[in-house]
Amino acid sequence: MSNPVVAAAQMTSGLDVEANLEAARRLIAEAGGRGACLVVLPENFAFMGRSEAERRNVVEALDDGPIQQSVAAAAKSAGTWVIAGTTPIAVGGDPRPANACLVYDHHGRRVARYDKIHLFDVDIPGRDEGYRESVNAAPGGEAVIVDTPAGKVGLTVCYDLRFPELYRQLASLGAEIFTVPAAFTVPTGRAHWEVLLRARAIEDLCFVVAAAQSGFHPNGRETYGDSQVTDYWGRVLRRRPRGTGLVTATLDRAGQIEARERFPVLRHRVLE
Repeated sequence: MSNPVVAAAQMTSGLDVEANLEAARRLIAEAGGRGACLVVLPENFAFMGRSEAERRNVVEALDDGPIQQSVAAAAKSAGTWVIAGTTPIAVGGDPRPANACLVYDHHGRRVARYDKIHLFDVDIPGRDEGYRESVNAAPGGEAVIVDTPAGKVGLTVCYDLRFPELYRQLASLGAEIFTVPAAFTVPTGRAHWEVLLRARAIEDLCFVVAAAQSGFHPNGRETYGDSQVTDYWGRVLRRRPRGTGLVTATLDRAGQIEARERFPVLRHRVLE
């Protein structure tokens, strides 16, 4: 079994959609140049507005719009699969768009869509900082996995990371890799980001590819960064603590298969 190379892109997205897309295209091209068969972009890669309401200005219909066209073209040009963080996609019968994670193959064809299930409606402990994502985003309701050249990928987004039952469901559906596009806050990122990523990997003996927003954004928000690739045993293979750029790592798929056979925790589940 070949060991695939995967990549996580770290960005500091702002208000200029085209500038953000150009940054994403460069990172996708770099991932292809490094031999990655799969690259993950962060949550809100194309637009980080001053408010959740501003995202409605860049909402696109599914398979139609400059954000989707740009990523599809970049995937085809680089010859790599792209898990395109999140894009606001119109939802029929709801004025709120979905926070949708779209997947493109190496031909630039969209092959999967996951709408973020768990929306970030919280007040940050110890900070005068709060978020109400559900006011301007429609929640998804279905777990999604997709076959890729790197393996079977379970799609998740940011706040989903705190809900292990979603990851267990994805593992039950056959996921071998979890992807986590994110825009974690600094306080919660410092406290929980790495430990949650490693926990999700360990619980389900899955690789985790986490692509994050990092730094200060024009909306005044600061995101944590620390994009990383974690293996099935909870070991962090590669990471980028701050700044923008790419994290690449080779996945030991044979080692994962052996670990799942020798340590069959997934077969020992009693409660569903």
